[in-house]
Amino acid sequence: MLVKTYSSNLYGISSTKITIEVNLGTGINFYMVGLPDNSVRESHQRIKSAFKNNGLKFPGREITINMAPADIKKEGTVFDLPIAIGILAVSKQLNDKKLKDYLMIGELSLDGSIQFCQGVLPRTLQAKKDGFKGIIVPKANYHEARLVENIQVIPASNIKEVIHFLNDGKFTKIKSHKIPIVRKKTTLDFKDVQGQFQVKRAFEIAASGGHNLILVGPPGAGKSMMAKRMPDILPPLSLDEALETSSLYSISQKVNYDGHLIQQRPFRKPHHSISDVALVGGGGTPKPGEISLAHNGVLFLDELPEYKRNALEVLRQPLEDEVVTISRANFSIEYPANFMLLAAMNPCPCGYLNHPKKRCSCSNYQVQRYLSKVSGPLLDRIDIQIEVPPVSFSELSSNKNQESSIDIRERVNATREIQDKRFKNKKLNRNNSTMNKSELKRFCTLTKESSDLIEMAMNKLSLSARAYDKILKVARTIADMDSEVNIQQHHIAEAIQYRSLDKMNHYLA
Repeated sequence: MLVKTYSSNLYGISSTKITIEVNLGTGINFYMVGLPDNSVRESHQRIKSAFKNNGLKFPGREITINMAPADIKKEGTVFDLPIAIGILAVSKQLNDKKLKDYLMIGELSLDGSIQFCQGVLPRTLQAKKDGFKGIIVPKANYHEARLVENIQVIPASNIKEVIHFLNDGKFTKIKSHKIPIVRKKTTLDFKDVQGQFQVKRAFEIAASGGHNLILVGPPGAGKSMMAKRMPDILPPLSLDEALETSSLYSISQKVNYDGHLIQQRPFRKPHHSISDVALVGGGGTPKPGEISLAHNGVLFLDELPEYKRNALEVLRQPLEDEVVTISRANFSIEYPANFMLLAAMNPCPCGYLNHPKKRCSCSNYQVQRYLSKVSGPLLDRIDIQIEVPPVSFSELSSNKNQESSIDIRERVNATREIQDKRFKNKKLNRNNSTMNKSELKRFCTLTKESSDLIEMAMNKLSLSARAYDKILKVARTIADMDSEVNIQQHHIAEAIQYRSLDKMNHYLA
């Protein structure tokens, strides 16, 4: 006799339906085929113990289990429950009529309880796409699965609860009147930042157009303080963005994700000792790295030159393609990586180059060597480079009210609305920073004066073609902030000012 149950195998941020076929034959052997890994093969012992401790009978006959498609490696302990239910159904210990309508995931303990699983949200999304009526999940994952609408979610804390549901349709309902939402309370606000009006302007431009930003300044100038406030001036996550971000956190083992919908844009701040694998993602069983965990949010790299060169260089491809591809001998996995890169660094090893009051103790060679730790190709991918000067005593002691993050965010949202209209009928999450060559020609037409100005800057600073594109994109955002249809000369002039490191490298050369 043959019985089929259904489960799911993660593949990057998505999942694949797995059909588990259980067949009873003559003999007393136990066979499991279909590329299961060790954790899947070990389910045999967990299931036998769970049956014994719950008064269920493990068939004393040959059991063959096939996990299809057979060319995909099956990983993890989430297959315990569907395999166990398949064995019970094939041995006539439960009604098998509902098996075709429900996808199941869950790790069994030796006492038959069902444990919390990773990656429930993307599995539930896939179950809905595949047309299942519902999904049976561990009780601890119930709130996470409920984030997906229009699919029945059956929570179970023990294998007996699953049997009762399949036999008579009854299950313990959890009271939850609405989807739980995590609203992180923050006291970070730009109104706490005294002075630094030009730097705040750069932050607003970066947030308005989705541009990458690097801050160059001496210690104590407020670089980290302002960087931490960037997420508060960005537009709120859309529902699709929130689900995508929550899915990434659901499958990651690096963060303590509690199954609630993430509604704040992520802000990731990895230490400079991070490896390239931890930053980009990978491992034996590939998991998303910091750049994917920053998807739809901000990746902040403080003390940029202190990061390992290899770790920084692997950022170049994701910054352009907005995805990261992790390749192995038999497969490759893509994780989304559409993040805003925010970086901070000192201008020299001692930190006081061009300081108005403190003398720099570094030679030109030391400064040049320090700046060269960040490669030119990476700097080319950063749209805005701005110097952060030290704050004077008069500004620090001033009682003048500073502009709040709420006021800045309202202007950012208004500018983003202009871009939404510009890129209508295009893919989601479009902004000025993602314009391609054809869009640059269409939306960034220049006057003769503007063209002459940018040509002079290109020749004087020896800028690359990519830097030219970045200047046009930033100028387009500045024009949008001024509600101007066409880019004016002063928009180009301001955009050129935000190439501080290019100027510094040119004069040191």
